[in-house]
Amino acid sequence: MGRQWGPAMKAAEQAGCVVSASRAGQPEAGSWSCSGVILNRRPGLVLCHGGIFTPFLRAGSGALTAASAAFLPGDSCGDDLRLHVQWGPTAAIPAGRAERGRPGLCTPHCAGLETGPPARPRGRPLQPPRPAELLLLLSCPAFRSHFAHLFGGEEAEQWRFANAAPDDEMSEEEEEDQLRALGWFALLRVRPETEKEAEERGPVLAVAPLGDVPKGAPLLACGSPFGAFCPDIFLNTLSRGVLSNSAGPLLLTDARCLPGTEGGGVFASRPAGALVALVAAPLCWKAREWVGLTLLCAAAPLLSVARAALYRLHPDTAALAALLPPEMGAPWGLPLRYRDPGPPWAAAAVLVECGSVWGSGVAVAPRLVVTCRHVAPRETARVLVRSTTPKSAIIWGRVVFATQETSPYDIAVVSVEEDLDGVPVPVPAEHFHEGEAVSVVGFGVFGQACGPSVTSGILSAVVQVDDTPVMLQTTCAVHGGSSGGPLFSACSGDLLGIVASNTRDNNTGATYPHLNFSIPITVLQPALQQYSQTGDLGGFRQLDRASEPVRVVWRLQRSPAEALRSKL
Repeated sequence: MGRQWGPAMKAAEQAGCVVSASRAGQPEAGSWSCSGVILNRRPGLVLCHGGIFTPFLRAGSGALTAASAAFLPGDSCGDDLRLHVQWGPTAAIPAGRAERGRPGLCTPHCAGLETGPPARPRGRPLQPPRPAELLLLLSCPAFRSHFAHLFGGEEAEQWRFANAAPDDEMSEEEEEDQLRALGWFALLRVRPETEKEAEERGPVLAVAPLGDVPKGAPLLACGSPFGAFCPDIFLNTLSRGVLSNSAGPLLLTDARCLPGTEGGGVFASRPAGALVALVAAPLCWKAREWVGLTLLCAAAPLLSVARAALYRLHPDTAALAALLPPEMGAPWGLPLRYRDPGPPWAAAAVLVECGSVWGSGVAVAPRLVVTCRHVAPRETARVLVRSTTPKSAIIWGRVVFATQETSPYDIAVVSVEEDLDGVPVPVPAEHFHEGEAVSVVGFGVFGQACGPSVTSGILSAVVQVDDTPVMLQTTCAVHGGSSGGPLFSACSGDLLGIVASNTRDNNTGATYPHLNFSIPITVLQPALQQYSQTGDLGGFRQLDRASEPVRVVWRLQRSPAEALRSKL
């Protein structure tokens, strides 16, 4: 992963662990497990997901929603609870990797063109599971509030946060317990094995302040798929992605996580190796659409709750509050030049509303927006364009052109009445490179409720007809509401295309967001230039006269000349 990811990988591997919960004297009852983050190795403070504790709550899972409690003391769980924490082999931090007193920050040694740290050989002996005690269960009230706003209301029944496919059976009680515990986490203390160990202090984890990591910034998720199952293989599995969206402490990433990674840490590449969030729910469905994203809870507000709770609970635990990792900038200050402003194209998408239909669009000129025909289908139709930069900017426009339904190119052009101030007009790409890193910006998943989302992937295919690109295929997660949004090169920031659709299985009705198709900007650029210079729509009307081979491509059919002949 190179110099960008080296510090984050090091921090993730040192902080990652797996937590198991079981009943004393009842091995036949099984165990529950999840991932966790070692906040401070001495005195062994660990933060993990709270879902594994619901079977042990004396008052049942209803205690998690009673009176909007921010925390519950450790004795809220029964006396038969037994906890164990396991982590990987710990190695000393190489010289030059981290500055003394500045947790997680790199010295200039990291700035060279170096490879990432050596991988831990899988199968290497792990530390044996260590007994631990539950100090408290905690949640972030702001996370729960934003969750209720985004996932509640009329659409609540469409969302599924179960670690299973939509058709898999789950009892209502199990599903209710899962939802109640989704935003809850647990603070544990690992018992020291020796008196000397209890007095030692380990490296302190760096924590990114809430809001410091911008939308579109790279993230590294670290968790153990399937929890305590086969940790010598699955412990601290890594997944890369970006910060896709945020609503206060509720974050969304396209880093792909699996069941068992709940409670795992999510780290930033900049500030180097800083803990940004913990995994709240690794998989979810919306209706029959596989979302393929991961729900996170920001770490900084969780630790603020933990700090306040420890001071309130007991004098013995108050001393532990001072050992929780502080936010970067408190007391370690980062100069503004180190703050990541995020990619400029993350604010390039606009929301396009045409009656009850809405989708995404991209500004290709100060007063010109391109979207999809199925978003703004009628010429002369009046549409509403909403910009998120600056916030609440609402501009009226009209559809000056929309392709016919028989055209393979699903395109509409909207002329707006005012300049889209603050919305970047991207540079159109002239060439495409299969395998290059790309990002999609659009109003999928959360739609109008939370601004555009950013998802990352690669340009997996450039489909050509007569040596001319006519379709782009990517692995970015594209959801309903993203249609008409821009596809960018993550390296150059150039506009590659306009998102047209994802993929639906006609047999099952399931939608797959990571297989999607975009219209190359090179198909539209001649018409856009002609219209901008002369006001002539003739170039756009040529899109309705696309050749039959192009139509075959967009119908996802094989060319008749390439069809296999029968041997009979």
